[in-house]
Amino acid sequence: MSKKTHQQQLAARKAKRQAERELERRRQRRNLGITMTAVAAVVVVLVGAFVVFGVGGHDKPAASSSAAPENKPASIPTAMAPAPKRATPLASEVNCTYKKSAEPAAKKVNAPADGKVKASGTSKVSLNTSIGDLQLTLDSALAPCTVKSFLSLVGQKYFDNTKCHRLTVGEGLQVLQCGDPSGTGSGGPGYSFADEVYPTLKYGRGILAMANSGANTNGSQFFIVYGDASGLTPQYTAFGTIDEPSVKLIDKVAEAGVTPQNGPQDGTPITPVEIKTASAAA
Repeated sequence: MSKKTHQQQLAARKAKRQAERELERRRQRRNLGITMTAVAAVVVVLVGAFVVFGVGGHDKPAASSSAAPENKPASIPTAMAPAPKRATPLASEVNCTYKKSAEPAAKKVNAPADGKVKASGTSKVSLNTSIGDLQLTLDSALAPCTVKSFLSLVGQKYFDNTKCHRLTVGEGLQVLQCGDPSGTGSGGPGYSFADEVYPTLKYGRGILAMANSGANTNGSQFFIVYGDASGLTPQYTAFGTIDEPSVKLIDKVAEAGVTPQNGPQDGTPITPVEIKTASAAA
């Protein structure tokens, strides 16, 4: 075998491994929804992340990639992402509509009233959980209809005594997913509402966003990005942030790993995260 042929074979094997890893990352992203529905995916060979967000280039890894088991993150970025901001602001008020879903609610709750809502201002929400208090800031300038729904669910104690059912620890998708009282990943509040996304939306450490099962299917499930989210495209409504001390609590959960369900890096957190109560600041 010539040297050139040998190098070509090595390059082909490397490309195959990269493609297989990307296929796994895309499979995980397909499952970032409330019903685990699939979407079409094109496998591409990448070097590094394919979506860039401002987490900085000097992050200290939480663990060595060579030492980490598959069900634990190889590393977690430590720099917080910039808070999302729309390049073009929304109108001062937007119209919100909440449609009844075909599926029954996982926990009985009333949908918010349809109508106009202000697209400005922030709201503070505290999640008292089994790992400590998580402090959220909801931004109505980003997603006013989503914020209205989330605050309504908090007020009706929808999130109380529920578990965060999903944790992902792989490269390109490091999130903790919560908001389903059934704990199955398919439960919702019995209503849905439209996406509030925009082309320049990026995700990173500390971003709070809605899970969905396709366009305009938002309900109650949300995810917190604690690390790398370079694999996400702007199809999940970002509606706020979580502060750094809170993210560090989630880091510990991630470092403990997952019990695999949807692949070795996607499943139930080994360290349970239970939302005991959710409350909004008056």
